Amino acid sequence: MVDLHLHTTASDGRLTPLELVAAAAAAGVTVMAVTDHDTIAACADVRDEAQRRGIETITGIEITAVENNRDVHMLGYFLDTADRELAAFLDRQRAIRRARLEHIGERLAELAMPIDTAQIVAASAGRSIGRPQVADAMIAAGYVADRREAFDRWLGSDRPAFVPRTGAAPEQVIATVHRAGGLMSLAHPGRTKLPDPRLERLAAAGLDALEVYHSDHDDALIAHYASLADRLGLLRTGGSDFHGDPSHGVSIGGSTLPPEYWTRLHAAAR
Repeated sequence: MVDLHLHTTASDGRLTPLELVAAAAAAGVTVMAVTDHDTIAACADVRDEAQRRGIETITGIEITAVENNRDVHMLGYFLDTADRELAAFLDRQRAIRRARLEHIGERLAELAMPIDTAQIVAASAGRSIGRPQVADAMIAAGYVADRREAFDRWLGSDRPAFVPRTGAAPEQVIATVHRAGGLMSLAHPGRTKLPDPRLERLAAAGLDALEVYHSDHDDALIAHYASLADRLGLLRTGGSDFHGDPSHGVSIGGSTLPPEYWTRLHAAAR
């Protein structure tokens, strides 16, 4: 069972790296990648614990690109975690996240729901932070019952406390990942909903793969993006996008990459 889209407490997941690997082992996962947002902080711990449990791992990350004020999530695999240019890029990504978090805090204060953004930053200890941590602070303050309510009522797109993101374009993210020796996949295209002509241009710019298999993709979306990947000569990736949040209703291994496409992905990385 190959699950290449998993999150830990290094970004917006609920499980620590060690807890995630234990849960993956219990679910029968044989190959995994932690893909935290704009950070590779958990990769080493996940690798070491997975090796101890007999699970194969690859280095992964989910980088947030920005296009027309929209998030475009992009999955990098087989990265060189020691690459200095990648490290500097991710530092900038996390600085953008901190600035956005502070602006969201200002919006919430105007809405009579103040939170301590400085405390969120201080508690992050260098981890990647964003709206899920704001949602957790809102829950702790009694403003909302769970993360879903926080996003649906206040933090989601076009909601009162939403602040558009700024950051790198998808093409810049592709180039950065390639320079770090990695492969680049577009995460959950059925959720991102970039039009197919735009995906064609990203393929021409060096995009390596599409995340065909994802918990949000039904059979029709899987068929569409599988066909598109084949037409554009792209690899396929897949995973559950597990965060450990019960409100998501997503389990580890809930969506996986079929073995034949894992074999092709691994061969391409070589």
